[in-house]
Amino acid sequence: MTTPGAVIVDAAAYAQAVEDAVKASAAYYAGGTSVLDDDAYDRLVRGIAAWEAGHPDQVLPDSPTGKVAGGAVEGDVPHTVAMLSLDNVFSPEEFTAWSASLARRTGHEVERFSVEPKLDGLAIAARYSHGRLRQLITRGDGTAGEDVSHAIGTIEGLPDQLAEPVTVEVRGEVLMTTAQFEQANEVRTAHGGQPFANPRGAAAGTLRAKERTYTVPMTFFGYSLLPLPDTETALAARLGGNAHSELMTQAAAYGVNTTATTAVPGTTADSVEQVLARVREIAALRPDLPFGIDGIVIKADLAADQQAAGSGSRAPRWAIAYKLPAVEKITRLLEVEWNVGRTGVIAPRAVLEPVEIDGATITYATLHNPADITRRDLRLGDHVMVHRAGDVIPRIEAPVAHLRTGDEQPIVFPEVCPRCGAGIDTSEQRWRCAMGRNCHLVAALSYAAGRDQLDIEGLGATRIVQLVDAGLVADLADLFTLTREQLLSLERMGDTSTDNLITAIAAAKAQPLSRVLCALGVRGTGRSMSRRIARHFATMDNIRAADAEAMQQVEGIGTEKAPSIVAELAELTPLINKLAATGVNMTEPGATPPTPAADGPDSSMEQEKAGGPLAGMTVVVTGAMTGVLENLSRNQMNELIERAGGRSSSSVSKKTTLVVAGEGAGSKRAKAEGLGIRLATPDEFATLVADFLK
Repeated sequence: MTTPGAVIVDAAAYAQAVEDAVKASAAYYAGGTSVLDDDAYDRLVRGIAAWEAGHPDQVLPDSPTGKVAGGAVEGDVPHTVAMLSLDNVFSPEEFTAWSASLARRTGHEVERFSVEPKLDGLAIAARYSHGRLRQLITRGDGTAGEDVSHAIGTIEGLPDQLAEPVTVEVRGEVLMTTAQFEQANEVRTAHGGQPFANPRGAAAGTLRAKERTYTVPMTFFGYSLLPLPDTETALAARLGGNAHSELMTQAAAYGVNTTATTAVPGTTADSVEQVLARVREIAALRPDLPFGIDGIVIKADLAADQQAAGSGSRAPRWAIAYKLPAVEKITRLLEVEWNVGRTGVIAPRAVLEPVEIDGATITYATLHNPADITRRDLRLGDHVMVHRAGDVIPRIEAPVAHLRTGDEQPIVFPEVCPRCGAGIDTSEQRWRCAMGRNCHLVAALSYAAGRDQLDIEGLGATRIVQLVDAGLVADLADLFTLTREQLLSLERMGDTSTDNLITAIAAAKAQPLSRVLCALGVRGTGRSMSRRIARHFATMDNIRAADAEAMQQVEGIGTEKAPSIVAELAELTPLINKLAATGVNMTEPGATPPTPAADGPDSSMEQEKAGGPLAGMTVVVTGAMTGVLENLSRNQMNELIERAGGRSSSSVSKKTTLVVAGEGAGSKRAKAEGLGIRLATPDEFATLVADFLK
């Protein structure tokens, strides 16, 4: 769908729109501090262009249309070749129309396109003399830019010395990866500065900073290679005649970072259909990328086609940016809610002024923990940059500090547990009620009794409240010591319902260790992780004997998570002992404990999986299952996958091997199709794992 433009109704509104766009553009290109997010700016400029198309005699000289950087910035270092912007398209139909106009300009269908991600950073030109980096220049107004050579040596991927002693100009994008952005804000706030609102603004501000007492990392990705006036003649001829894809290969050979090293490398396509397929692939991978992209750049790959198409004053006619839906928007932080989870963790949640991002209305965002709020210097009433990509939970990047009015108020942290009034353990970044699981005992027991954990039918929240209020249950183990007489003493408990519940509790004792472990609700684990831990160690005794190093041998457990899991299992020792004393199973059927000879993560599970039909496969299940799989819960499907040798996952990525798509499969099926991942119907999958169905 084409992104609509802002509606401009008269000349006065048009003049105001031009003024707003120029101011926003100047702030954006100077330091990433625009009052408008990218989507709002795009809509404003499209509205200006629409007004001008209908009123060509009223176009103002300051209008941003047809100008590099919206005409809002200048420079004092001339470019040897104009450093232009790109025109945009927003839909397959608009791209198809653009490719037809390109064919008319060249006199034939373009033989080959290059397709690469549009990186969300700041364009610069890096000039090398005899292989040594001598000068860095921003885009500026396209004819001249700002000298930022003081940044030489601070940008990853832009070597001080090329692999060959050539004189060339490398053009590309300076950006901050997600990890670099987080580090930049930690360093900046530690030095008393306001946090950056987003990675692009952080890169723009950092690149221009000359007198900071600290440095933060940035990354360069090259997207063009061209000769300078004193480039050796033979090399200049090669650079002028090579295809874009060949130039990128050459840039990488020189030691310059390009997208070839990423999950979305630049590729070539021979048709519009192939281009659009690659656009879908890159769009599908966008949420998982370690850096921001806001579109896909498509170019005529061959130099002859580029020369035939030519360039306008603002943009080349042989290249276009296919813009993707915005994943960042500016809105206001209205309040902060403090919620207590079933393990006693006190989690802050941002309440936002509703904003639409990529088709979803966002009213809440994660705030992680109190330390994160402090580090980002968030305040009630702040304008904040909210990020959401794909199925990712919306998060607040940072306050847009330059929009503060002075009316913002500090966020008040709770002094006691907001649920039970007990004290708060603030020894870790994630605060926790001093009562731990007992603060939210009903929620913890309801979770443990759920279908995907111990599966105790008839033990819902209402019944658990009765048991807790009557003093019959103070922890999970107490469920397994309940007597028939105790249950009959409860309101609305007759003989039949009591006998059924006693039977269900007795059956729960035989559940595999993986479900018992999941029922305990160890922080940092869930259903999948509990299965991996249980299959790796085979018994609860082995799990409890594991130190952090041994715990890291389980797939998906890293150096940060392992110590916390080990510590919490130690904390749960009395409860685990009590459960074992009641006869609850503490072993994982079919699993064998790790041996000293085992080498590598999850080796015992890998040995068990070796012969399964899903060995080595990562499988995602989406949509409603039918046929023999119809009555299986999602957790049971995941257990089936792992019994058959595979690994279950909840999200589709380039690492996914197979997607089981049932009725109503939506975005995950579309993403799998975009990535070319194998799809299977429920019946096809059932046939594949028939020997492992119970």
